[in-house]
Amino acid sequence: MIASDDFNDFAATGVNDYHQYFGTPTHDDHVLFELLIVGIFQVGLSWQAAASQLPVLRQQMAGLRVEVVAGYDDLDLERLLQAPNVMHNGRKLRAIIQDAQAIVKVQRQYGSFEAYLWAFVAQVPFHMLAPDNELPTQSPLGTRIAADLHRHDFTFVGPVVTQMFLLAAGIIQVD
Repeated sequence: MIASDDFNDFAATGVNDYHQYFGTPTHDDHVLFELLIVGIFQVGLSWQAAASQLPVLRQQMAGLRVEVVAGYDDLDLERLLQAPNVMHNGRKLRAIIQDAQAIVKVQRQYGSFEAYLWAFVAQVPFHMLAPDNELPTQSPLGTRIAADLHRHDFTFVGPVVTQMFLLAAGIIQVD
């Protein structure tokens, strides 16, 4: 199991640790938020390019503390769009802020983001087969969770992003 402190020592690119942690059952809301961010940034990019943004985003976004990012406004977004080394994609940056706000709401309702997510699998990682050793980009479980995330005001969490997030968080594991 990994905890939020484990993500403080990312390599300069953020790639090595993300790769190392991918698939490890994760029960820490901060780490789950960071894994979700990689999923959001991965749309249209490689996971390496997405993970490489974590150190920059931590530096520019208050350590990616959910409760702080949830309070960001249009001025903060504009600052991020001007910040050096941040991928200047307003839709993805807005999604990070909106999803932080959604996580705060989920935490109030369920006690934690972790409790909400892991309830879908009764606290036990869901195992699925990977034909030809390929990571499945969608599953019925991922699609169901994506729909529920949308119901809780998350954005940029379609079935593929959600599936990859659940795989990264170890909620879905591939055999």
